[in-house]
Amino acid sequence: MKYKIYSDNIEHEALQQFFKAMKQPNVVQGALMPDAHTGYTLPIGGVVVVKDAIYPSYIGYDVGCGMCAYKVPNVHPEEIRDNSDAIFNSIYRNLPVGRNGFKRARNSNKNLHDKIADVCTMIGDVPSVHIKKIGTLGGGNHFAEIGFDENEDVWLIVHSGSRNFGHKIASHFMYVAMEESLKRNYDDYYREFLENNKGFKIHNPEGFEIAAHRYIQNKIQNMLKGSKEGHYYFDTNSKSGKDYIFCMNVALEYALENRKDMVTIILNCVYSQIGKKSVPVDYADETIFINRNHNHAEFKDGLWIHRKGATHAEEGMMGVIPGNMRDGSFIVRGKGNPESLCSSSHGAGRVLGRKQAKRTLDIHDFEKTMDGIKAKVEKSTLDESPFAYKNIFEVMDNQKDLVEVVHHVIPILNIKG
Repeated sequence: MKYKIYSDNIEHEALQQFFKAMKQPNVVQGALMPDAHTGYTLPIGGVVVVKDAIYPSYIGYDVGCGMCAYKVPNVHPEEIRDNSDAIFNSIYRNLPVGRNGFKRARNSNKNLHDKIADVCTMIGDVPSVHIKKIGTLGGGNHFAEIGFDENEDVWLIVHSGSRNFGHKIASHFMYVAMEESLKRNYDDYYREFLENNKGFKIHNPEGFEIAAHRYIQNKIQNMLKGSKEGHYYFDTNSKSGKDYIFCMNVALEYALENRKDMVTIILNCVYSQIGKKSVPVDYADETIFINRNHNHAEFKDGLWIHRKGATHAEEGMMGVIPGNMRDGSFIVRGKGNPESLCSSSHGAGRVLGRKQAKRTLDIHDFEKTMDGIKAKVEKSTLDESPFAYKNIFEVMDNQKDLVEVVHHVIPILNIKG
């Protein structure tokens, strides 16, 4: 099995998850990014190439989660610094964070709304709930950040995904994939029952078949009570496989629309607080607006490339790799490295789980290291402290063959859920 690991500092459990994925019969290649850490089924930072199949658990719950960066015109870093309190408060007033959404939908993309309705019909959900969440940040490691690069250009960086919409899609299809995968194993379970009941089959063939069928059905039902987060897949030519791919692609559209709406909301807050007229965002110009998601599956050369917490990095492709609340983000250009499956890290990667971070990190150290950056620095965000993450500069050094750094954006203010 062909694979490449881009760090010698990856925890044992994450490596074991990766190696188990590499043993799946339809997996043909893999790569593990330098920010990799333990997730479920496939580690965060895992990239896996699969033939004729797609694994919902290799993409994850936040389908389409990703980064965007917008180079803010006609604004100087000093204008952000001088008005950081006002901008910070304005963003929190106008941008729903955490589990919050809008009372009424503000997004007007009718085509996307229709697709959301189609998805909700498949998974048994209500479209309006998800439409009201377009343009909202979410919680956890999702953030919006305003900073500046080495040229004193101001950048807006946003990290968010498909909100609860993607989670509902993943939950539904992970269960369906588990159910279908277990049923595909019927013959294996039959052989298992036969191995332990050879005499029964010889002396009572008819009774054996009835008992074997009952055994297999009970086994499948018991296994369905377990975790759906396993190495379960869809044949991409099956109805369920096609349905999942459709829903995944709608979630990718949703996530992009979500980030675009947030860019608009935040820029309006910035311009209003510094006393300047807002400038329309040019989403088509990748030197101004960069968008890359890091939870998706891509069909390429007859194979499905699954990225879970890994950024697409084709040759010349612009991308965004965040570090942490203190060290900012990197604007990068992909090198199209085939060994990494044209991928790079999606961030620094955690060294402490959320509960462990809140239990062991010191709030005073967090406050001290964030000095000079306007942010929500409190116990509720302690799990997002820079000390909960790997050293982003080491991570970037480990992927010099994957991306080149174009800009390093140093934060002035940070918005967290």
